[in-house]
Amino acid sequence: MHRTLKNNPDCKNKEQADRPPEPPPRFVIGTRIRGSLKSELCNPQHLNLRVGAQVMVGTNDGPKMGQVVSNKIINFRKDASFAPPKILRIANESDLAKEKNKEQREWNSSQLCWELIDKLGLAMNLSRVVYFEEMNKSIFYFTAEGRIDFRELVKQLAAKLRHRIEMRQVGVRDEAKAITGHGICGESLCCSTFLTEFTPVTIRMAKDQGLALNPSKISGVCGRLMCCLQYEHDLYRKMIKELPKIGKIINTPEGSGKVVKNDILKQVITVRLLDDDYMMYYHLDELREYLNKPQEKPATPTQ
Repeated sequence: MHRTLKNNPDCKNKEQADRPPEPPPRFVIGTRIRGSLKSELCNPQHLNLRVGAQVMVGTNDGPKMGQVVSNKIINFRKDASFAPPKILRIANESDLAKEKNKEQREWNSSQLCWELIDKLGLAMNLSRVVYFEEMNKSIFYFTAEGRIDFRELVKQLAAKLRHRIEMRQVGVRDEAKAITGHGICGESLCCSTFLTEFTPVTIRMAKDQGLALNPSKISGVCGRLMCCLQYEHDLYRKMIKELPKIGKIINTPEGSGKVVKNDILKQVITVRLLDDDYMMYYHLDELREYLNKPQEKPATPTQ
């Protein structure tokens, strides 16, 4: 009877539920798990690890290999709800060989998939392949303009690879996030470093910031509008509220003129005077009282 209770899964779950939660770790360590775009904090337990060490991390999908990217950091989060993944051990020769075999299987699967895509004439682009040894399954990520009938592709892949096949269609932004790279600013892509989700970016954001609407200047490597256009959009909207629109006739200390250009960050207004056809530059503070006055209509010529 005692043995039956011990082998009962429900009994084990009950024991785990009744067990008090473990105290938060005193130190955490930054680790980048293979296949992950960002590093995450892990519990090093009793291990003394150096930056660059290959380790095995306990995740919800089973043990995964990772690389230590930071030294120990004092854990300031003392709440019991913070339970970072635990580093199980330093990767041994068996772990490294298994990881190398996994990478080779993913490479072979991607080459096979490309051959079948060309053979079947499917309008799709393979992005990457991820193999899960624990589930004996491969996920094929791809991009396409519309819906694709890939049933025959899955059938042939399953027959040759002899394990479960799953196809997932992703957007061009998701593909750029997975592939990683650098933007025109020279920095690593925002989506592959710190952005957790994609938010809508509109052409109106570029207009409000006074940017030239040149696709090559305001588009990212994914071909869509750059995500960074949204970062300062609220600030630009606040700063352009008091600036006159380009093409508007306004009063100035030197007389009436036409607004030619606005420097939003410097709050400088370029005005072409109507009488002298001369360009003048004014700071917004110099024109506040003139902008608040009603615009005088030009006198009609007498006949």
